[in-house]
Amino acid sequence: MRFPAISEVRAYWDALRDGRAAPYRSEVDPRGIERSLEHAFVLERIAPQAARFRLAGMHLADLMGMEVRGMPFSTFFTPAARAEIGIILENVFSGPRTAELAIVAESGLGKPALQGRLILLPLRSDLGDVSRALGCLVTEGAIGRAPRRFELRESLATPIAASVSDPGTAASLSAPPPASGFAEPAAPFAGAAERPVRGRAQLRLVARDE
Repeated sequence: MRFPAISEVRAYWDALRDGRAAPYRSEVDPRGIERSLEHAFVLERIAPQAARFRLAGMHLADLMGMEVRGMPFSTFFTPAARAEIGIILENVFSGPRTAELAIVAESGLGKPALQGRLILLPLRSDLGDVSRALGCLVTEGAIGRAPRRFELRESLATPIAASVSDPGTAASLSAPPPASGFAEPAAPFAGAAERPVRGRAQLRLVARDE
């Protein structure tokens, strides 16, 4: 198991959806992926081929050298890779599909060899649309001088086979499941908070209305 954090997040998401095309974001409980929280994140679709971070583990902050919540997902990639990343995002949300990416960081002064693996797994918002994604980003090698941005080496988008009835539209959905550990408070954004002291892996909340 070269990337156990990715395996854990994928297995949790697959169990959570229970035959549906995608589970609700509010069903995701961080206790289910406790060993992988440092590498996990949640994206929000904000436009065609574009998404931003709503939640992100500390490993992602270390790669960028700053808090990444609210930042575009494309920030982690080189300009040359961003068009293809946009297409991959659109496949995840509109498919829906899962996506797995092999990535390699740009090298340079103070930036040693760094490679990794990334997965994107679709989630429904409380309105029923597939506009969220659960992800996991794991790297191998020293981070060195941040920020580290990545080139795309390989990608695989896989259609999801739903084995149970899945309404697929907000109009036909009943009330969404109650919010759990990844629920985001409906409060105005109050500015950037101090970066937490490193220690136990954790995710930071983006205080923004759905």
